[in-house]
Amino acid sequence: MANGVKLEPLYSIKVVCAHCEQEYLTSRVRPSFKKAFRTDTDFCAYYKSENPDFYVVRVCPECGFASTENSTVKLNERQKTLFYEQVGCRWDKRDMGGPRSLEDALEAYKLALLCAQVIGERDRIVASLLHHIAWLYRYQGNQDQENRFLKYSLESYIRVFEHEGVGANDARLLFLIGEIHRRLGQFQEAVQWFSRVVQDEKIMDAAMIRASREQWKLISEQIREQKNAAKAESQ
Repeated sequence: MANGVKLEPLYSIKVVCAHCEQEYLTSRVRPSFKKAFRTDTDFCAYYKSENPDFYVVRVCPECGFASTENSTVKLNERQKTLFYEQVGCRWDKRDMGGPRSLEDALEAYKLALLCAQVIGERDRIVASLLHHIAWLYRYQGNQDQENRFLKYSLESYIRVFEHEGVGANDARLLFLIGEIHRRLGQFQEAVQWFSRVVQDEKIMDAAMIRASREQWKLISEQIREQKNAAKAESQ
């Protein structure tokens, strides 16, 4: 607070649309407000004020093209045609650059996902969008939809691994694949991915190695609990 004026959590930045090349404003959360009070094991964060993840997607009010700061900066002619024919021709001009509710964020992410799929965006971008949509459903408490999109994001993250390979800096990707498997109850697959992080000598990320060991241990406990529950039911 400066001179008695309360600082707002949101501020605006200018963005140039990758499709129509129009300049527009979109909101971001100020760094001083980006303090999560809790974070899940797959990096889903919870905030007391505005959630920065609600504003990751930028939506052009003119043509409807939605993207993130890591998306393709400028579309080629084929991508522009594909976008317009499948998405843009149905867009009703409107501004999504202001404050967003959870429902607004979900709409923006789904639009970005559709755009990414239509133009053939990189698997990393698609996987991240799918994962964020799963988080939004988690905030809603909608586990069926959360699991549905976790499964989609898992498939995309695995494609990233298969197509790009993994270097010393990609321990987070391996961990995420393992953790999403665990969250979906696929314990055997989860252990295989966590073991890659722990046993690969090229991986030097101590935090991800420690997290993989912790989740590996958690899986052992979950399997033991399942066995005990099944045993109790049969008696």
